[in-house]
Amino acid sequence: MTPTQWEALLEVVRGKRLDKPLCGFIADSPWLPEWSRKASILDYYSSERLWLEANFEAVRTFPDAIFLPGFWSEYGMCTEPSAFGSRLVWQEHELPFAEPLCRNSEKALTLEKPDVTSAGLLPFVLRRLVHARPAIEAEGHAIRFAVARGPLNIASFLMGTTDFLMAMQIDPDGTHAMLEVITAFLEDWIKLQAHAIPSIRGVLLLDDIVGFLGPDDVSQFAMPYLKRVFGCIDGDVRFFHNDANGTSCAPQLGAAGVNLFNFGFEHPIDEMRARVGSGVALLGNIPPRDVLAAGTPEAVRMSVAAMKQALGNDYSRVIFSCGGGLPPGVPTENLKAFLDEALNHEPAIRAGKG
Repeated sequence: MTPTQWEALLEVVRGKRLDKPLCGFIADSPWLPEWSRKASILDYYSSERLWLEANFEAVRTFPDAIFLPGFWSEYGMCTEPSAFGSRLVWQEHELPFAEPLCRNSEKALTLEKPDVTSAGLLPFVLRRLVHARPAIEAEGHAIRFAVARGPLNIASFLMGTTDFLMAMQIDPDGTHAMLEVITAFLEDWIKLQAHAIPSIRGVLLLDDIVGFLGPDDVSQFAMPYLKRVFGCIDGDVRFFHNDANGTSCAPQLGAAGVNLFNFGFEHPIDEMRARVGSGVALLGNIPPRDVLAAGTPEAVRMSVAAMKQALGNDYSRVIFSCGGGLPPGVPTENLKAFLDEALNHEPAIRAGKG
């Protein structure tokens, strides 16, 4: 992310009213390696050079877009579960997965907190950023975010989603004890990233499991732990991703310290704006798979125009994006159509053509 892009992001988060939308996308291994055609997914994970080249190609091809978190060093969903000892399974052209530590358990796991300096894939994630940082900064960008999966997301990988959700109801005390360990681990991990790379001024947490819960469970099992992780460093952007159901968590995000929310495309952006309140900016939310990846450029344009119309030309605290991260298969021409429609056309003109 360039200094200009970072300042624009801060302006949106702080509520400055914009004449034109800011556009940004969560970009990582589901999209980047095969879009760039430089590497298979496995090559992307295993080669610092190919990873960096793919990220450079994206920022050079789409200079009008902010990629979030930007130069994301990751191994799919495997990074944090690996620190707790999950068995990882890798494939050439598919995303890797972490096998649960146990199966068919209704009781929460008893965990020990890993050492973030040495456990699992964590040292490789951080060392990649440290190695690439000089080249990234020479290109005019900076690493701005510490990134992690959220505590419920990690718990669901360690137990399996169904077993974890069952444990939440059957063994609430054990679930809180497990989430306490995971949260303390995440605080260590976020602090380590920020200490190693002083340009970091934001935290991105991704936790779709929050979208599986009702409001009471969100309040009890999610928000206290998310608040701790977001607050563990002094940052300017506290960015939360949940593209499952967002209605239960949205009204509670501000109290947890969140000031930027990426949510699912099923929720109209004007409705979500009302739910999160005035202190939380939104990143969203045209359909990622069916429109941005599989649609025509004209379908992308129409979806962006509809989003503009729903916002009534008030782009404050909104970053134009899709409802989730960039999915596999998004072509260059569709992203360019998105950016062109968002930045260069008035919504009334486009809507009149529909």
